Amino acid sequence: MNNYIIEKIKKEIENFSPKTEAEKTGVVVKVADGICEVEGLSDVMMSEMVLFDNKQGREVKEIIEDPSTIVGLALNLEEDVVKVVILGDTSKIKEGMTAKSTGKVLSVPVSSMYIGRVLDALANPIDGLGSIEAKQTREIEKKAYGVMDRSPVNTPLHTGIKAIDSMIPIGRGQRELIIGDRYTGKTTIAIDTILNQKNEPEDKRPICIYVAIGQKESKTARIVSDLKENGAMDYTIVISAPASSPAAYQFLAPYTGVTIAEYFMEKGKDVLIIYDDLSKQAVAYRQMSLLLRRPPGREAYPGDIFYLHSRLLERSAKLNEKLKGGSITALPIIETQEGDVSAYIPTNVISITDGQIFLNADLFNKGQKPAIDAGISVSRVGSAAQTKAIKKVAGKIKLQLAQFRELEAFMQFAQDLDPETKKSIEKGRRLAEILKQKNHSPLGFEKQVVSIYAAVNGLFDGVEVSKVVEAEKKLLDFVQTQHKDILDTIRKEKDLSESTEQKLQDAIKLFEESHKDIFTVNKKDVA
Repeated sequence: MNNYIIEKIKKEIENFSPKTEAEKTGVVVKVADGICEVEGLSDVMMSEMVLFDNKQGREVKEIIEDPSTIVGLALNLEEDVVKVVILGDTSKIKEGMTAKSTGKVLSVPVSSMYIGRVLDALANPIDGLGSIEAKQTREIEKKAYGVMDRSPVNTPLHTGIKAIDSMIPIGRGQRELIIGDRYTGKTTIAIDTILNQKNEPEDKRPICIYVAIGQKESKTARIVSDLKENGAMDYTIVISAPASSPAAYQFLAPYTGVTIAEYFMEKGKDVLIIYDDLSKQAVAYRQMSLLLRRPPGREAYPGDIFYLHSRLLERSAKLNEKLKGGSITALPIIETQEGDVSAYIPTNVISITDGQIFLNADLFNKGQKPAIDAGISVSRVGSAAQTKAIKKVAGKIKLQLAQFRELEAFMQFAQDLDPETKKSIEKGRRLAEILKQKNHSPLGFEKQVVSIYAAVNGLFDGVEVSKVVEAEKKLLDFVQTQHKDILDTIRKEKDLSESTEQKLQDAIKLFEESHKDIFTVNKKDVA
């Protein structure tokens, strides 16, 4: 760079002055559909907060302190006007009203007092339990942590769901997509994961944030009620942007959620955040974009919808020890149409995340709950995020289940099956039964180890398929009451040592002897 250019830049820096009052002030020229056009804000930033003032001549500080002030978000910076999304009652914004820029990107208050509360998309309490004094605010848009600030994902986040913890393990700091058609149990998996954190020691229990985007308010109220009943609201924050709220709120809610999550992560805590669901956020963003007169892109979505989701999900991370080692684990939810994972939004989010749990509507209708498709579901972190105990007992279970699903499909067309194929199908049926689980009944990982170990080693081969779930329950009750030391050892060591395995084998033999009435099938037909 030559000296002339350097001198010119220095001069410009010396002559630089802050925004004048005229540059900060504009006039509303048009209002419609939650969007207003403002003239005169020549120096406003993208995503900057804009304040609407119905009284003339007030300073920004006075306007902010007025509780009736409505805030807007500058999203389109055009040559003559700035298009602002109104975050509040649109009817109060009139043509000719003064609009003032604040020089600040949209921020939300953050506080540890939010735990146990229900908030709106701008972090205001909406549960009727009083206001929260937050001493700190954070910008909702923030650059994600870089590679050098992160550490490998190697600590498990147990969901309490056997099918996930054994086949598609989730690690703290991972982004695992939950994807499937409507009414296939996506939200149930997310809520059960929150409930299961109660099984974690208090010092290692993650703070959970559930973000409800575009949901019915009755559904969110039911979820809050379930969390309270099970004592999970003690470590959970719920953020609600219901279907009745403006599109801007549904667009902002996930960013508010991750901003609060980062506040806890930077204190060295683990956080689990659930976005339910990002399909509805995409629809809200499309609505906003079209009202802002942005050109639609592929499938009538704005071209930057990928960037919207990637800059949200990239903020999930496991920080290194220098940065206190906190983490954000994200479970985004995406709704598919007729199981089409190749549609625009599903492929976008699949490419951003570290794996997906695919829920199959056909399996759900057959009574397989959770309806996890072992063939399509994957965790790119894999066994690095599993405890040694589960890794030892569940090594081949995913492959066996995927093979069974293939054989089951083939069986519909085949007349005669050879004995080996019949045995494989019988074994697979019992394996599928073991992975069934009731809603809101997550299982501690030590019990999962016992259950899967027994299934893989053929205990349930002598049980009728329809009675496998009942036999499993009896086994777990038997071990819990008469061999509790085995569960305690597995929980403490997080491993299945040779001595513990021997004790477990002995316990299973005693169970077989004392419950002969449930073993009515010849094992040779299955094994």
